[in-house]
Amino acid sequence: MMANFELDNDYDGVEVTIKVIGVGGGGGNAVNRMIEGGMQGVEFISINTDAQALKNSKASQKIVIGDRLTRGRGAGGVPERGQKAAEESRDEIAAAIKGCQMIFIAAGMGGGTGTGAAPVVAQVAKEMNILTVGIVTKPFEFEGKKRMEQAERGIATLKENVDALVVIQNERLRLVSETKITLLNAFAEADNVLKHGVQSISDLIYTPGLINLDFEDVCQIMRGAGSAHMGVGRASGKDKAEIAAKAAISSPLLESSIDGAERVILNITAPSDIELDEVNLAADMIRACAHPDVNLIFGVAFDDSLDDEMVVTVIATGFELDKNFDIPDYRFKAASAEEPKQTAEKNDYDRQDDDDEPYDIMALFGQRR
Repeated sequence: MMANFELDNDYDGVEVTIKVIGVGGGGGNAVNRMIEGGMQGVEFISINTDAQALKNSKASQKIVIGDRLTRGRGAGGVPERGQKAAEESRDEIAAAIKGCQMIFIAAGMGGGTGTGAAPVVAQVAKEMNILTVGIVTKPFEFEGKKRMEQAERGIATLKENVDALVVIQNERLRLVSETKITLLNAFAEADNVLKHGVQSISDLIYTPGLINLDFEDVCQIMRGAGSAHMGVGRASGKDKAEIAAKAAISSPLLESSIDGAERVILNITAPSDIELDEVNLAADMIRACAHPDVNLIFGVAFDDSLDDEMVVTVIATGFELDKNFDIPDYRFKAASAEEPKQTAEKNDYDRQDDDDEPYDIMALFGQRR
């Protein structure tokens, strides 16, 4: 990791502030792991309908949403309740992100709070003209059709309100290792996409380089972008440029690659003795995968603590599929008035939130398709 930095980069005379917001159980866990990993240069907020879960949050700011609706007991896996809870607490959400220039929203899709509340958080940020990036996970296939359908609806609604959206498929977590992988390590791999994406953008903005990139460059690539790809590749040795570039171009966890991207930020960080041919090779590989008329913003930073290592960061947007993306009416509807009362009483939405159910699936991670 590069040297620590202060939040002193000015954007139109205003200090640039980046916040990461974990929404629901999955988002909250991602925030905790980022904090435990020593994430630098950003502030953290955890938002949940479950007051008990927030007690375990390491975020500096915690918000219980929808207290009148859920009484702090969770959304019970029902996105409508997560949405209404966030709507109830719009003023608190707005106050928490006031003064930000950029936010990342992390959430697990398919449950109640993350699925229902994350789009509302994004909508509040959009109304405040804050650059907003969503990074969300889709459920495992074994979690069932209903949960996957809820996830798809939540993702579609979120996409309507964020500038850029990165989707991680939990089902692909088994592909990140040739050997058995524990459930905890699998989710840590998914969180690494968020961590590397946030850290790379922070580094782009705050770390001085031979060819500098700033917040305006990030805005140019990500504002109103739709689907996004964020990849980081690290390698050392003889073929480090090729290996690092390949890793940045695609990830087994993402639904995206940079194929056909019309807007790309490419940042290369390496020791000061990096060879020109290595920089040229990495840049050529990125450009070859993108759109022929790609708007490529290029930055180079030196970090001699990397020794022989080369780090390639790629942020790509402007995909053809987004031009034809028709926003469906996926707003979550209120539960039917005819829904049996006994079902509601039985569920009581009692702290089963929803995004992080404890599944006994360890054996699955030892299997490859």
